[in-house]
Amino acid sequence: MPRSAVIFDVDGVLIDSYQAHYESWLAMFAEQGVSFTEQDFRATFGRTSHDIIAALYGKDLNDAEIREWDNRKEALYRDIIRKSFPAIDGAVELLDSLAADGFRLAVGSSGPPENIALTLDCLGRSELFAAKVTRVDVTRGKPDPQVFQIAAQRLGADPSECVVVEDAPAGIEAANRAEMASVALTGTATREELSHALMVVDSLRELTPTKLRAL
Repeated sequence: MPRSAVIFDVDGVLIDSYQAHYESWLAMFAEQGVSFTEQDFRATFGRTSHDIIAALYGKDLNDAEIREWDNRKEALYRDIIRKSFPAIDGAVELLDSLAADGFRLAVGSSGPPENIALTLDCLGRSELFAAKVTRVDVTRGKPDPQVFQIAAQRLGADPSECVVVEDAPAGIEAANRAEMASVALTGTATREELSHALMVVDSLRELTPTKLRAL
């Protein structure tokens, strides 16, 4: 069955959010008097902020405190990208070409819905997405395939029809476990770290409707 649906991760795929996320983590943890390094950030990249806080400091925080830290971190992140929105090169052009070619488009992200809505609004392409799945829609984060499975269901697409575009190793694993074609974009991870993807590219400009349909 030819590929006719594309599910996009957001962070690192549609928005170059690495620095904004790192800065918002630093600011939030500084407010709490807690240290946080870029090594900590890279080691947890691709997971939900709630899961990251729980993994690092869950022994010292209750659920309400984890949510409070989480909400503050994400609010700081949105403040940063509102001031300067760093779109991934080629993202708008790829979305437009896929939509014009009849692809069904979805988002499958570990981020909160407010972040996803802001990103798609800043790209000016929110209306192109028939399905938007965020962390509030899932009970299990990546590398579990649930986020992509829900996105496919909402698109009315079989997994064999879907391509997932990701930048994180955990996201590629989730796509593979969902039995979807996985495309990895380098930037936040290396080619070696993303070698379990079906295709690895260094730029979204390498992707076309024809290439994605043929995977």
